[in-house]
Amino acid sequence: MLRFIGKRLLWMIPVLLGVSIFIFTILYFTPGDPVRTMLGPMASQEDVEHVREELGLNDPFLVQYLNFMKEIVLHGNLGKSFSTGESIISSISIRIPYTIRVALISMFVSVLIGIPLGMVAALHQNSWLDNLSMFLSMFFVSIPSFWIALELVIFFSLRLHILPAMGVETWKAYIMPCVSMGLGGMAGIARQTRSSMLEVLGQDYVVTARSKGLSNRDVIWKHVFKNAMIPIITTVGGSFASMLGGSLIAETVFAIPGMGVYLMTAISNRDYPVIRGSALILSVWFSLCILIVDIIYAFVDPRIKQQYTGK
Repeated sequence: MLRFIGKRLLWMIPVLLGVSIFIFTILYFTPGDPVRTMLGPMASQEDVEHVREELGLNDPFLVQYLNFMKEIVLHGNLGKSFSTGESIISSISIRIPYTIRVALISMFVSVLIGIPLGMVAALHQNSWLDNLSMFLSMFFVSIPSFWIALELVIFFSLRLHILPAMGVETWKAYIMPCVSMGLGGMAGIARQTRSSMLEVLGQDYVVTARSKGLSNRDVIWKHVFKNAMIPIITTVGGSFASMLGGSLIAETVFAIPGMGVYLMTAISNRDYPVIRGSALILSVWFSLCILIVDIIYAFVDPRIKQQYTGK
């Protein structure tokens, strides 16, 4: 297992290298001048050129990229923000806990609702319960999360006055952003749970378990659900990784000082170092999420663990 984890960690190096080249190239050839945006339209061309020279933006593409990678590899430094001059690592370390917290709670909401909903649909196939479950899944996956967020603010904050509309001062502030994100993720988990369980329910070993006189509860939990877990875990892991990058809307609507707002502000200001640094950090997190999912596979299915250990 440790050998497998080590190989996957090493594979993250070319992945992150590819991400860095991709994002650096896109930003380099993006029309517009970040210095002009930073100094404003009234700044003279001499001032603009002076700042560009200080920031190294007049250097050739390859020189800029090698300097960027040198700072990361040798010093672990993602640079400083064009707009504020603050260290990007320091800013991200302050903001990313909020984003991770929101993503974790949102994922908990998705799993708490999505898996039972999918199980009900599978166990009552073609019944009104199945139709209702799939209708709810399609309904929430079709509605933009920002609309759900705004409706929650209008109802629970402006009318009932029981939840704060913005900020993270209390635990109540996390309820609406996490619910608005979790309902969208719930739909995919519910549909995957339903399809996975229906596939397992038709297997011969399930029929054999029923013929041996096992209770319906034991058949469902010990045979059906356990063997349907692999695709569900994949969906949950992918949803969680996507929530980290997709928290922009919830953080913007509810004024949460996380990575989403930080990245959105950087894009608006053409703050290239912040955009590059945030993209790399999110890529690392996404890769780690996929690695954790693969490790969980081994604990759910002994056959996969045998492949990892080579025994």
